[in-house]
Amino acid sequence: MVQITNLCKDFAARPIFSNVTWRIGKEDRVGLVGENGTGKSTLLKIIAGLVEPASGTIQMAKGGTVGYLPQEGIAVKGRTLFAEVMSALEKLQEIEREIREITEALESVSDDGLHDSLLERYGILQEEFRAKGGYTWEAMVGSVLRGLGFSPDDWDKQCETFSGGWQMRIALAKLLLRKPKLLLLDEPTNHLDIEARNWLEGYLCDYPYAVVLVSHDRYFMDQVCRRITEVWNCTLTDFACSYSRYLEEREERIARLREAKQRQDEEIARMEDFITRFRYKADKAALVQSRIKQLEKIERILLPAERRRVRFSFPDPPRSGRVVLELKKIVKAYGELVVLDGIDLTVEKGERISLVGHNGAGKSTLMRILAGDAFQEGERTVGTNVALDYFAQDQAAALDPERTVYEEILADAPYDRVPILRDLLGTFLFSGDDIHKKVGVLSGGEKSRLALAKMLLRPSNLLLLDEPTNHLDLFTKDVLLDALQSFSGTLVFVSHDRYFVNALATRTVAVGGGRIVSYPGNYDDYLEKIAYESAALAGVNRGSEPSEPTGDAADKASQKKERLLSREEEKQRQREERSRLKRLSELESVIEAAEKELALLELIMGEPDYFSDVERSREGTKKHDTLTSQIALLYDEWETLHVSQG
Repeated sequence: MVQITNLCKDFAARPIFSNVTWRIGKEDRVGLVGENGTGKSTLLKIIAGLVEPASGTIQMAKGGTVGYLPQEGIAVKGRTLFAEVMSALEKLQEIEREIREITEALESVSDDGLHDSLLERYGILQEEFRAKGGYTWEAMVGSVLRGLGFSPDDWDKQCETFSGGWQMRIALAKLLLRKPKLLLLDEPTNHLDIEARNWLEGYLCDYPYAVVLVSHDRYFMDQVCRRITEVWNCTLTDFACSYSRYLEEREERIARLREAKQRQDEEIARMEDFITRFRYKADKAALVQSRIKQLEKIERILLPAERRRVRFSFPDPPRSGRVVLELKKIVKAYGELVVLDGIDLTVEKGERISLVGHNGAGKSTLMRILAGDAFQEGERTVGTNVALDYFAQDQAAALDPERTVYEEILADAPYDRVPILRDLLGTFLFSGDDIHKKVGVLSGGEKSRLALAKMLLRPSNLLLLDEPTNHLDLFTKDVLLDALQSFSGTLVFVSHDRYFVNALATRTVAVGGGRIVSYPGNYDDYLEKIAYESAALAGVNRGSEPSEPTGDAADKASQKKERLLSREEEKQRQREERSRLKRLSELESVIEAAEKELALLELIMGEPDYFSDVERSREGTKKHDTLTSQIALLYDEWETLHVSQG
């Protein structure tokens, strides 16, 4: 698909890539990894043709197309959401317009030669239109928009009414619909909730062409990428595995390199010692020169630099009561929009609760109420001896851009913590002159690290964290995860990183439709539970249930009920699968018959004197439009059933 040869690139005399040779296959799923500043985004921009390399060549396969999604900075306006996304299919729309124009022209053209050429062009366009999914394009657009979290109510809204994160979703939707042969995605999950990430994950796994992506979402990388390419020391190193396996292989590779380097260093030391001892002895001159030449030919082994990692732990929290925080009948509305409608939530000591739900479901609203924000109705009760700390979704925006890093943390530091501030900043990678940087010039990741550092100034036994992983790289996320797993207090958090949620949550609270529902366990447990509940609802209605037994009888009854539900679920699934396959077969037969009828009609319409009979041509054109619409609808249903398999 793409062949890169001897690529070189530098910025401000600092080399980024040096003689890089790399290949992307036509169906590759590649994850680019490496520390911030190593050149991942630059490489994507070079392949996309947005940045020129200093030297080297980039060869694209014939007919290859490239689509690139940057991290941020895309904004559109002037059209409705649906119209804007449909513009990604502009070529299909042009084909449809030309087909319509030719159809109208065929009704009036009298020249036989022109008639034949128009008819030939008509056939070519129809085949191209069908091959590119022209009959199902509106269904495709709707599917992608829903997958990325847009509701049908959003489709007629003007694009400028959407915020920056939703603007990036619009750009992603257009890119996915264009289906370039090479898809370059720089942090595509940054602005997506878990549901949208899950949908994108499935879409990319089934994508028919090559994908290269940069992501700080470990679970997403593991599911999508079949190859990991590490950017380090101005070059690229491939690992044919998932991200989790790459971490293991990288450590194994570094261990082997250390051993090889140690042996090499010992050999070099022996040779240098020989040269030093015998340099000025005439009878050893030939041997000394031989050793010098050998030294010059040795290719020195380079070890990857030790990754600077944030290393920290939260201060030991004071003891709290069993019930840390309780909400009763809470109502929160913004105008006529009721976000939380009479919800109850009890947070107990030691719990790690994950709030999940699509964007706009009310997770951040609930988090702010837990932190003490106002609400219209209900009661909020804080437990005994609770010391609460809240990390807002936009916590970095609360930092003063005019202060230096040190001044910012000093402003909130208790007197007894001042002596350790420099050490604390050092653990968050702010060392040397970094502490004198203005907050306003820091990157998103640096601001998030500084905001997290400020949380360590005072011990708390209840942490409320709203998307603390935003802007953090994979390595910093892992360290934050380690610190939170070791935290002995209580935690309520929102994160769209599925790996982070699975590794941390002991309870999952689904937020949506003004309600909340609690599920024990992490996000995977939650998905399994709602799938089970959905299957139970789809099962046969078994009538009224007897009173619940107790003790051993209850356990046996529960196990029996689960077995029955499981069998019923499997039977239902088999019935649905048989029904689906039967309908698919029927649709294929109907489509085949309709296409044959359409082909025969087009053959008749291609006769030289066909359009000389006005009434006949009008009826034929009307029938042609009806058949075309019918086939489009049939294909739409067929595609829906086909996609739902498995």
